[in-house]
Amino acid sequence: MNPQENYLHEFFRILFANRQLVKRVFLLFAVIALLLPLLLKQSFDITAQVIVQSKKLSQSDTATLLAQDTDKFVQPSLSDMETESNILRSPTLIRQTISQLRERGEYTPPKGLLSRWVMRPLREQVLTPLREHLVNPARQALGMEVDPPRDNTLDMLVENALHNLKVETLPGSNVISITYRFADPTQGTLFVAQLLDNYLQNRQDLQSNDLPQTFYEQKKSQYRARLDGLEGNRLGLLEGIGASDPKEEITFRLNAINVEEQALNQARDRLLQGQQWLDYLKASLAAASSRDFTFPYTFTTTVDNLTYQDREIGQMVEQLTTLVARYNSDLAIFQPGSEPMLLIREQISRARQQFLKVVNNRIQERSSDLDIVRSVVAQKTQRIADFKARIHQLQETLSKLRQMDTEIDALHAAFFTYTQRYEESTQRPQDNGLSNARVLSPPYEPTEAAFPKPMLIIPFGLLTGLLLAITLVYLREFFDHRFKHPAQITRQLDLPVLLVINDQQHEQPNPHPNWSMPRLMHWVRN
Repeated sequence: MNPQENYLHEFFRILFANRQLVKRVFLLFAVIALLLPLLLKQSFDITAQVIVQSKKLSQSDTATLLAQDTDKFVQPSLSDMETESNILRSPTLIRQTISQLRERGEYTPPKGLLSRWVMRPLREQVLTPLREHLVNPARQALGMEVDPPRDNTLDMLVENALHNLKVETLPGSNVISITYRFADPTQGTLFVAQLLDNYLQNRQDLQSNDLPQTFYEQKKSQYRARLDGLEGNRLGLLEGIGASDPKEEITFRLNAINVEEQALNQARDRLLQGQQWLDYLKASLAAASSRDFTFPYTFTTTVDNLTYQDREIGQMVEQLTTLVARYNSDLAIFQPGSEPMLLIREQISRARQQFLKVVNNRIQERSSDLDIVRSVVAQKTQRIADFKARIHQLQETLSKLRQMDTEIDALHAAFFTYTQRYEESTQRPQDNGLSNARVLSPPYEPTEAAFPKPMLIIPFGLLTGLLLAITLVYLREFFDHRFKHPAQITRQLDLPVLLVINDQQHEQPNPHPNWSMPRLMHWVRN
């Protein structure tokens, strides 16, 4: 394998040929890595955690008591947790916190904050001083309205706090993590603690509205007046129709209509059947009156599968049949015009007339019965119509009562809401447990700086210096076109190499004592 193909040999050749550059670059970065932890400004991370236990729902059940244990809560969703995080990082809350700390003298701006103000956009650097020192005096001289002065220091503090404050929801939980990076651990701890207090207080104010005593008394009087009016209207409706419970009466009337309709159907069937039989009897009576033949009906009546027979008509039919049979038997002995035959015929005629008279009486009785059935049908039809009219009246009243009940329930719910809010507003000073958010981990003053970290900066600085030195060596070798070994002459010039003279100069040992600065400088130079 020739030297050109041995990449490892080529790598070490280039590295040892430029070892002086590698040593200098590496030592430069080593010094920078050692000095950075000492020169960089320290900053501390103040952490805290807030747990959102649940989301409170307003009560609307008037049957429950106005007590804390009757509050209803549901598990917070992802959107609820994002809302809580936005409340914590809101500029208004941070401005309020910084203002309170500055009033107590517990918050001072960091020293590097003014340098960040210099890097603000041109509009803030040029236009703001120009407006304050030139435009506002000119407008004031002309009698025009000037822009009010702004507290730029507070704006810078709020912007710096927003930049260094990190609020995020821990994945898969209802815990919010708060991390604030600040140069002074004591002031940073006070800031986070005051921020959490203001956050809980603002949430408390959002959940419960303070209602004054006069407002509650006014709503109470309005509730009583409105409730009395609705209850009076309800009683007036019930008294107007003469009912105490329309729904129960409607059920009773419907059952009565069902019974009456069944009886009406039976009466109509009886009326139809009786009318048909009456027409048949009248036709048979007319035929029996004009002709000499027996009546084709025995006047039997069937009631509940029991047959009732008219005995009087049965006896008369039997007597008439006996006389007719006797006349027929005597006709073979006597002449038709003889006295016995005339006597029998006279008896038959009297019996027949008596029979037809009785049949006529029975037909009149049946006609009277049909008239009674017709009156019963008319009476039941009218009664059913009256029941239906009453039901219609009760249904209209029931609909109005339902509307009133809905309005009364809404009035109860509204008054209960006012009462609950009033109770919460009066109980809140004594009981601060209405809020469903708690500080899970309060902020504490850290003892170790979060930045810079020497154990992280020094190894990465040394590794970066070594890699950069190797990179510079290869860049220098790439742009250096001089011949370094005989194989390059053969490859580039296509000429044979006849003789190679090695440099016999030996490296001088380091004359300085071990672990001394002159020995290190000699090693760097050589």
